[in-house]
Amino acid sequence: MTVGDIRAHPRLEMRGIHKSFGATTALTDVSLRVLAGEVHALVGENGAGKSTLMKILAGVHRPDSGSMLLDGEPYDPADPHDGRARGVGMIYQELSIAPHLSVAENMMLGMEPRRGPFFARSRARAIALKTLAELGHPEVDVDQPAGRLAISQQQVVEIGRSVAMGCRVIVFDEPTSSLAQEDVTRLGDLIAKLAAQGIAILYISHFLEEVRRFSSSLTVMRDGRSVGGYPTATVSDERIVADMVGRDVHDLYPRSARKPGETLLEARIPGVGAMAVRRGEILGLCGLVGSGRTRTLRAIFGLDSIEAEVLMKGRPVVPAPRAAWFAGCGFVSENRKEEGLALDLSIADNVCLPALDRPPGRLGLVQPAELARRTRTWIAELNIRCQGPGQPLGSLSGGNQQKAAIARLIDADCDVWLMDEPTRGIDIAAKARIYQLMDQLVADPARPRAIVMVSSHLPELLGVCDRVMVVRRGRLGPPHIIGQVSAEQLMFEATGAA
Repeated sequence: MTVGDIRAHPRLEMRGIHKSFGATTALTDVSLRVLAGEVHALVGENGAGKSTLMKILAGVHRPDSGSMLLDGEPYDPADPHDGRARGVGMIYQELSIAPHLSVAENMMLGMEPRRGPFFARSRARAIALKTLAELGHPEVDVDQPAGRLAISQQQVVEIGRSVAMGCRVIVFDEPTSSLAQEDVTRLGDLIAKLAAQGIAILYISHFLEEVRRFSSSLTVMRDGRSVGGYPTATVSDERIVADMVGRDVHDLYPRSARKPGETLLEARIPGVGAMAVRRGEILGLCGLVGSGRTRTLRAIFGLDSIEAEVLMKGRPVVPAPRAAWFAGCGFVSENRKEEGLALDLSIADNVCLPALDRPPGRLGLVQPAELARRTRTWIAELNIRCQGPGQPLGSLSGGNQQKAAIARLIDADCDVWLMDEPTRGIDIAAKARIYQLMDQLVADPARPRAIVMVSSHLPELLGVCDRVMVVRRGRLGPPHIIGQVSAEQLMFEATGAA
């Protein structure tokens, strides 16, 4: 069989996959077909079944019914180790690197070469060096502890592990969530190189622009079913999103009539610069990772020990979280799991947390029934998929956790919203709902709010903001009016090329 013959036949087929967990049906009659050398994207909302399907492919779960074929042969892995040994590698969003082991030792995990009963270190080094050279990354030191590498290089080590094991299918699950833009480009080049070697790639991402850059075909999943399969080049974003949510979405970035009014927030940070945001507008902050975007937002809210002069509606406010909340300024952290939310507490406790400083109940006592009632309102308003206000927040998907973080600002009745990467790690349908909510808030004729938003995604900033400021090396640049500036201009300013 020639190389052309190989590429014309399915490397992987999943046929009629069903999976239930107790009374909950996770997958119903899901089918998938990926050719050798093809990059096939898998998209869908959080909870659509993507992860369950990939765990079945990897051997973590066994399907209730259905079948899988790998190069035309039956494939039914007993566990993840068996799956890797038979040719399916997984690159998870949370990398499985042993930080204290060397790069070579990490790459050989699960298939350690032996000389008698001993680990053949020189053989492991040789395999690691050869694999990294094939991947175009000979600069990675195979002898240093993997934990000392940058995230992007740790990812290369994980990919190298699958390549060294001879995997014919490699699954990338949200691989760019922690990468800078230049590392995303390098990853795309590496994926193309793997595909050119005949490896079938399954690529899961919430970023449609990455799906378009990296994949040649895609499958959309919704409610545990595969609802659409398309060549990537011929399908519109609107069609993809409509398949994901089950209805037409005409505009991902809605923009109602906005009328900027009084200045709600002014901030002056020594050594950084000054900024102001008005009622009825969204101000974006963009820049490279490490440029100081997040530090600027955190300084305004008082989360970091950085001197800042902050005015709310012309009145000085001490930069401290408690004072900011009382002044009507709320904050959504980019790191919701570690500092933005209390995952062990209920949805109601998280949503109403700022209000616990000033309980709404009689005699100043917290009334759980009242908190639950209010939370149910926001659950319905934001379409938070949950069992109810008392459910632990940590049991929700990332997108629904983010909606709860945003519900907190609505419940606290904030005039100014500081939002740091508000759509990171959530699906496109959840993003669309958040963009819609932001537009409604700033365009509300009765009481328009003001939003300051940090994002690494330039199309997002250009789509939702009214003005944008570039942060470069810790300093704020002048504001640009959306419609009068391009993504290229903003990138030039961010990198210092202009």
